[in-house]
Amino acid sequence: MSSPLLFIIACLIWGSTFFAITLQLGEVAPAVSVVYRFALSAAVLFAWCLARGDKLLMPWRTQRWMFLQGCATFGLSYICTYTSEQYLVSGLVAVLFALMVFWNPILNRMAFGTPLSWRTWSAGAVAICGVTLLFFQSIVGAWSEILSGGNGHFLLGLALALTATIASSVGNVVVIKVREQSSNVLLTMAWSMLWGSLLVALWVLVSGQSFTVPAGLPYWGGLLYLSLFGSVIAFAAYFTLIHRIGSHKAVYIGVVTPVISVLLSIQLEHFRPGPLQWAGMVLCLSSVAWALQSDSPSTTESIVEA
Repeated sequence: MSSPLLFIIACLIWGSTFFAITLQLGEVAPAVSVVYRFALSAAVLFAWCLARGDKLLMPWRTQRWMFLQGCATFGLSYICTYTSEQYLVSGLVAVLFALMVFWNPILNRMAFGTPLSWRTWSAGAVAICGVTLLFFQSIVGAWSEILSGGNGHFLLGLALALTATIASSVGNVVVIKVREQSSNVLLTMAWSMLWGSLLVALWVLVSGQSFTVPAGLPYWGGLLYLSLFGSVIAFAAYFTLIHRIGSHKAVYIGVVTPVISVLLSIQLEHFRPGPLQWAGMVLCLSSVAWALQSDSPSTTESIVEA
């Protein structure tokens, strides 16, 4: 499958997961839903690999990298994201996740010596400006609440969201090391999701939360969509893109995702964006086009070609 098609698939799926997530809120603790989501995704991936004759067990030298990826991408990042949204508006969290367009190249520079070009910095700055305009009204509302005497949980939410963005970027770097150990993307994803779900399950037990089993069909429908499409298919496309074009380019999926969410809201929730929102969407898409035109080689591309 071509890289542009993989990019579009990941964007469309992650842009639509907002509606599936809303079906899981309220009855079950967010961390418990994360455990259900990635445990189911891991089970599907293991069954898929077993059906095609793959050997499921892998040596520890490979497992250690998958463990680290699972803890960063499917564990710490999701725990911090879900918890931060209890204190911050989702728009502000989306803006903070746009910082990954900077975290990824910085971490790639630290881990692999990948050069940081002026195009990387300029495209990243435009992306953050675009997402900020897209959620400007939500951000202003959050600040107004704080200035009017809101609780002090804002700083906790901010710290958690920033930790989530860094953890996700660490996972993007670690997946390169995972690929050096094994070219089986689906099997390494299965192990990483399993490690991540075990870490979140441990957090649920330590924090005293309960593993509630909901009875409603909307919850299970949302869970199936998030597990099969939002996790298995979207992450498979995303990790494949990291190996092909580099994490510093693949991360721009996270810039397009909020644009798609807004467009879906226009159709499904009768949302009517104003001039600032439209300008933000234009800037987001422009930053993606600008970033993906970069001709600078990346460590990831060298690995794939080797």
